[in-house]
Amino acid sequence: MAQTPPAPPTSSRRLRKRVGLGIALIGLVLFLLGAKPDWFGMDRSPVVGFIQIEVFMAGLGLIALGGYFTMEAMWRGRDRPVVAEFGARLVGTGYVISLASGMADVFGLGTRPLPAVPFFGYWQGTGVLAGQIVMIIGFVMMSPIWSSIDFRRQNKKK
Repeated sequence: MAQTPPAPPTSSRRLRKRVGLGIALIGLVLFLLGAKPDWFGMDRSPVVGFIQIEVFMAGLGLIALGGYFTMEAMWRGRDRPVVAEFGARLVGTGYVISLASGMADVFGLGTRPLPAVPFFGYWQGTGVLAGQIVMIIGFVMMSPIWSSIDFRRQNKKK
């Protein structure tokens, strides 16, 4: 009786990439569920309420976490330059900006503080978008492309 050979072990880096992308995809589904519940046949209200805000904020947090894990795994154990370290901090900062903006009414900072019904308005949407832009800039800065650029050599040519 012939036995099948064991599957080759998955490298730790490859596993971290897969887990990170899986977390980010789950976060994307949650984000879309909160932002556009009518796509899933779940829209019951003409306004964006607390539950919707919380669901898409949780999804955005999972996107940030999964993206962070994936970008960390892409460095293959090499030392990261300061640009990549700064980018990692920007991802977290962008999420905090988005969270504070989206939950402003719940935190008592918005136009309708509690006990009024929380409302996701124009300024909160603009703040969430600004936080997402900061997160994108952070992910670009975390990219391994920065390891192939030798800034010292380029500065000596000038």
